[in-house]
Amino acid sequence: MTDAKPPAHLRPASPEQVGGSSGTGRDTTGGSATGVGTGRARPRGAGAHGNPAAALGFSGDPGQHGDPDDTMLHAQRVWDGTLATNRMDDLGVNTERQRVETKDVTVSAGLLVDGRPGDVLECVQSVIEHTRARILALDLGNVDGAGDVLDELAERHPERIVVWHVAETSRAAGGTAGWGEGRTKLLRLDESEVHVLMETSLALTGDALTPLVAAIVEGAVAAGWQAAEAEEPGRVGALRCDLMAVRRSAALGAFPEGAERGEEADLEFSRALEGGLVVPEGPLPVHRLGSPHHHDQPLHS
Repeated sequence: MTDAKPPAHLRPASPEQVGGSSGTGRDTTGGSATGVGTGRARPRGAGAHGNPAAALGFSGDPGQHGDPDDTMLHAQRVWDGTLATNRMDDLGVNTERQRVETKDVTVSAGLLVDGRPGDVLECVQSVIEHTRARILALDLGNVDGAGDVLDELAERHPERIVVWHVAETSRAAGGTAGWGEGRTKLLRLDESEVHVLMETSLALTGDALTPLVAAIVEGAVAAGWQAAEAEEPGRVGALRCDLMAVRRSAALGAFPEGAERGEEADLEFSRALEGGLVVPEGPLPVHRLGSPHHHDQPLHS
């Protein structure tokens, strides 16, 4: 059991230290790069400019201020470099940096399955394809054969998927199994540092989990793909529970066990968590599968 000790790879949750903004993927430590781009290195002095500072738009003499044309040239180069960095981030450099920073953090995605086998198949396959997270699935009553689909997927990916079955169906399907109760069981069955609450009405089209985990590594207690109420990315008041990563140690005891799927459960759980809640800069690569649940409709574009 891991509940009695803090996670090994996560910093303490801090309301102030949260991952509300995206990084640049650049090394800002100030050290010099070694072993990079040396394949076409030339001997010292070969082809060197007499005034390398001037070549970059600076005045070559510390006692001079340079002319306005030099200043404008330098500003333009800085601007061009910033645009290039942003384009590199758009191409996935920032996500790759986050993968390195979060590689030692254990992550599991918890799925509560109560039917819609087609959605279940697409959802699970997307997590397998785009992330490294383990999948913990609790099947409620094998509605429409959704539990059978989980078993088939677990046979294909035994190292990634664990499935539990119960005979009760969900209250939404006329049974006795509650949504909050099922979610709480998944949290207790998990042993990962970060637990991802995910609804099977969503599928990933890319790695949407790493930015959430990275925000937690940076100090947030939880991070989600959307706020519970319309807010800009960054620090938010509450998160939606349909795709939300949370420190498992913080979620244990805080999740509203008697709640049913909906906005009230989102707000209640978010308010019970002690620490910062974050929506990373996006949009994250997440696709809705057209679930009939009213709550699964987007609050904002």
